[in-house]
Amino acid sequence: MNKEIGSGTKPGANSVSGGKIAVVRVRGLIGVRHDIERTLKKLRLYKKNYCVVVQKSPSYLGMIKKVKDYVTWGGIDDGTYNALIEKRMEEYKGRVSDSKGKINYNKFIDVNGKKIKKIFRLNSPKKGYGRKGIKVSFKVGGALGYREDKISDLIERML
Repeated sequence: MNKEIGSGTKPGANSVSGGKIAVVRVRGLIGVRHDIERTLKKLRLYKKNYCVVVQKSPSYLGMIKKVKDYVTWGGIDDGTYNALIEKRMEEYKGRVSDSKGKINYNKFIDVNGKKIKKIFRLNSPKKGYGRKGIKVSFKVGGALGYREDKISDLIERML
């Protein structure tokens, strides 16, 4: 079972483009198991239509695999990432470190000298998520799961 998320027929194939993955929360909290809810909080996906952009690493891929029934994800290109930052960024106004300067908080991204939050609050997508709704996999025509490069199209409709 050395197969990565989103890989085609070949085990170990790397089909997530680039080094960044966009994850969008699609479903709400009602009836969610506590371990999945904790994983969603660790990913900073607190509410529906929240988006985070994370680095492609085994730990993030494992967390995404655990919450696959509540999110949709895929590799994001630089153009879509820049549009996301330009249109939906929120400035981070919290503390950078503790009062003694020993602990640095990693709650923001530095973009052009500005500190912005790592989460993006998006609108509901124009024309909906998918024909079969938010409880069905993307492969079958729904909204959940791995979208490959089509996540950029979804994010553009949500901006």
